[in-house]
Amino acid sequence: MFDGPALAEWLPVSAAALAFLLIAAGLAGWVDAVVGGGGLIQLPALVIAVPADIPTPYVLGTNKLSSFFGTLSASWVYLRRVRVQLPLLIPLIVGAFAGSAVGASLSRFVPREVLTPVVLVAVVAVAIYTLLKPKMGLHHEPKHTAVASIAWRSAAIGMLVGFYDGLLGPGTGSFFVILLVAVLGYGFLQASVNAKIANLTTNLAALAVYGTHGEILLALGIAMAALNMAGGFIGARMATRNGSGFVRRVFLVVLSLLIVKLAWDTVAQFTSL
Repeated sequence: MFDGPALAEWLPVSAAALAFLLIAAGLAGWVDAVVGGGGLIQLPALVIAVPADIPTPYVLGTNKLSSFFGTLSASWVYLRRVRVQLPLLIPLIVGAFAGSAVGASLSRFVPREVLTPVVLVAVVAVAIYTLLKPKMGLHHEPKHTAVASIAWRSAAIGMLVGFYDGLLGPGTGSFFVILLVAVLGYGFLQASVNAKIANLTTNLAALAVYGTHGEILLALGIAMAALNMAGGFIGARMATRNGSGFVRRVFLVVLSLLIVKLAWDTVAQFTSL
């Protein structure tokens, strides 16, 4: 029987499962650093590998611990190599935090079976939009220069994507990236920098909640965090070295994975009715 804090002090998985989770964490860190969407890899891996008698909040808390440090590692690399604009970044972070809080508070009232098909349609539309505009985001060409104009648009993006993150979650980083590219004219690389820092904020908020309740498998989370950080460091360095074209290609691959996952979830929920 699961006893909470006592189990959180050791590794509740076999050696083979641990190796699987460490590989997944490293790959998730790399993907998340480049364009977001590492949760599509790491969270399902945890669900598969962690014993079924462990409550879901512990799985989610462990995932957030690993993701937070991976995002922190990637953000550090990005901030050293790519310049950010505070008039955009601060409203984006504040909006993301507020939107995430509201989304999380409403998530219990909105059936997931209603949300998943809607998000699937949105992701397909984003993928088609990106494919039809092959030059979009390849160059950093901001559409707005006035501080007020940048601030309210970035705050709106933060609130919208943050709300989605609190409500459902998968692909949050990708939504941050595409909106910054499409609405503000940012290059994929510059958008990824700001998306990383905004996502770091939402991860920190969620981690604080899980940590306060002790809902983290600490040893497992720390081990995965180390690999996630390594993956994030490598991914961020590759993104900054190869530029927006590289980020755009990875972005389309991640969107494809997200479409497959959401389609699978949609089919599964309707066939089980």
